[in-house]
Amino acid sequence: MKNISAEFLTLGIESSCDETGIGLYHSEKGLLEHQLFSQDIHAEYGGVVPELASRDHIHRTVPLIKAVLASANLTLKDLSGIAYTAGPGLAGALLVGSSIAKSLAWSLGIPALAIHHMEGHLLAPLLENERPNFPFVALLVSGGHTMLVDVKGIGEYQILGESLDDAAGEAFDKTAKILGLGYPGGPALAALATTGNSGKFKFPRPMTDRPGLDFSFSGLKTFARNTFAQHPEQKADIAKAFEVAVSKTLMIKCKRALEQTGRKILVVAGGVSANLSLRRELDNLGQKLGAKVYFPRPEFCTDNGAMIALAGHFRLSGGQFDDDFAINIKPRWSLADLPAITN
Repeated sequence: MKNISAEFLTLGIESSCDETGIGLYHSEKGLLEHQLFSQDIHAEYGGVVPELASRDHIHRTVPLIKAVLASANLTLKDLSGIAYTAGPGLAGALLVGSSIAKSLAWSLGIPALAIHHMEGHLLAPLLENERPNFPFVALLVSGGHTMLVDVKGIGEYQILGESLDDAAGEAFDKTAKILGLGYPGGPALAALATTGNSGKFKFPRPMTDRPGLDFSFSGLKTFARNTFAQHPEQKADIAKAFEVAVSKTLMIKCKRALEQTGRKILVVAGGVSANLSLRRELDNLGQKLGAKVYFPRPEFCTDNGAMIALAGHFRLSGGQFDDDFAINIKPRWSLADLPAITN
């Protein structure tokens, strides 16, 4: 097996759900290239169908790897290591990415490394020119996850609070489905909300009337369903009220987390972090508290290979890699279980 040298190239493979992402990260030059394919085959079902997602990853992953390498004018032989999403996510989809990663690494004689999907999101703002410094508080709002994390360094994570039922992203998608919007629901609901009247309805801010940093959005979704049943002609106003309630709830919890930890940096990442209402709310919070707020650019908010390549770069360069080439995935995997980088 090749040794990881001071200068090396990491291939990142993301296949945890319905997006196939490939990224190339160079230790000296940074992100060289990344490409993403978002599956549209799930639209007619109103949500992700795991079997269809897995099959599509099989068709897309290798061609995307070839395309990314060709775009960077590189070949497989230039790779020094391969990072792949091992969880959390859909088991079948994870198996596709992990099996391709392990097979390639074995054939090339280079190390492979399992990456936690949410750590990829957490580190995504480090892809930007203006990067946050450790330590910071991170709000991760991606798909089935909503959590607040105190981050002292890579792998040094203390979960401060998390969703007890529906995560924010799930609530967006389910509420969009209630309103009869297209898939993916979150962006469709946010687009509709721009035409809504913010003063027409006021939705509750779940779990903000009690101490703690956990989240619950299933009741907010139910409130939206009941409101829509009574006012079916006011979709835009309902969408607006829902979006405002989610943004305000997340803001209140972020404020508590910053005050509790004494941190002055807030990192916000994951698919919902692209929401403009949430960004405005948290930017305003940062100004009031004298804290700096960092977001990844929109293309790095969604699932992507660049963030997996970056996380792989940090861990591979820290001497971490899989002990063997067995194909192991972790559909359920706690962020708190990750090892720290010690050198």
